[in-house]
Amino acid sequence: MVNVPSSCLIVCENIPIVLCGNKVDVKNRQVKAKQVTFHRKKNLQYYEISAKSNYNFEKPFLYLARKLAGDPNLHFVESPALAPPEVQIDILAQQQNEADLAAAINQPLPDDDDDAFD
Repeated sequence: MVNVPSSCLIVCENIPIVLCGNKVDVKNRQVKAKQVTFHRKKNLQYYEISAKSNYNFEKPFLYLARKLAGDPNLHFVESPALAPPEVQIDILAQQQNEADLAAAINQPLPDDDDDAFD
């Protein structure tokens, strides 16, 4: 059981809060949904979710997005995952950068009393 201090809810009264119960895919779940009553006492939104099966995984995020945007009709839109663009590596430029880095590593750092930066 998660113990949330009442003072947090008083200080954060205008910030939307979602309480999530997880492991809904587990048959012998230790905390049953009917046992969770904290959200009712504190007037919080509550969702049963499962990270394993993705059951209701979007519900808490959608609730928060709607509250923060002030739009109860807001909805998420699926879009296909795009492949990242192909990157061409300039081997000569990479070798030059590595040589510059090696040269920089071998340069001594100035002492605190060095006037190199004046």
